[in-house]
Amino acid sequence: MSLTSDPPLAKAPAEPEDYGALKVVPVRHPWRWAAVVVTAVLLAQFVHGLATNSGWEWEVFAEFFTAEVVLKAVWVTLQLTVYGTALSFALGIVLAFMRLSDSAFLKAVSFAYIWAFRSIPLIVQLLFWFNLAYLYKELEFGIPFGPGFFTFDTMGLVGAMSAAVLGLALHQAAYAAEIVRGGVLAVDSGQLEAAAALGIPRLRQIRRIVLPQAMRSILPNAANEVISLFKGTSIVSVMAIGELFYQVQVIYGRNGRVVPLLMVATAWYILLTTALSILQHYVERHFAKGSTR
Repeated sequence: MSLTSDPPLAKAPAEPEDYGALKVVPVRHPWRWAAVVVTAVLLAQFVHGLATNSGWEWEVFAEFFTAEVVLKAVWVTLQLTVYGTALSFALGIVLAFMRLSDSAFLKAVSFAYIWAFRSIPLIVQLLFWFNLAYLYKELEFGIPFGPGFFTFDTMGLVGAMSAAVLGLALHQAAYAAEIVRGGVLAVDSGQLEAAAALGIPRLRQIRRIVLPQAMRSILPNAANEVISLFKGTSIVSVMAIGELFYQVQVIYGRNGRVVPLLMVATAWYILLTTALSILQHYVERHFAKGSTR
């Protein structure tokens, strides 16, 4: 028989009989409201400055925003983006599956490509392709280390526009390959094992099972790369290609209206980036069918 006694239990507080009598006090967030006020004031000042500061020269902006020369430059920018995106992701898919293959040689080649093109600045790559004719006067196609059957003059084959598309595509392909590889690795490997057990061919496994699921992981990063490529087309201005930023530079170099012409380029970049973001939303929603996000 134990001589020790258990400690007395603490008495529970009495529950109020009428819960309606309790006073409900909402949680207060003074710092949140202070942040809202400060942000609203700063935005109001910014908008007021845009509207009242004559240095923006909105009449010049309105004159050149839809000018024919600017619209042509926007079209060139869109062409560079579309061609660069299509070629880069086509090559990126190939590089990604080379990196995922069981062949050590293909893995090494893919890794070396990605390493090299991510290490060399884009402007250096563009200038290299633009000056390709300096290194190779002509390109020959035929038996390796043997006689050639077809010969192409590089001066006529690789012009400024071709060099820009080639440079942008090859550079972007290194990033596209890693995006695609990450999306493929995100797919559960058990599904491929089940498909192989059912006798589904390898190519059909990739096309009908892997890629539709991988697209959910690929699309957000791929859309960011496309938008980055769209804005990055401004770097081809070093090759005197008449894209948007280069054409704006030419115009303000003649009339000296730097700020309003830069705003013209900024407004077009914002509009087209917004359109790409809306397209991204609908494409993501299409591939997200059956999943919860």
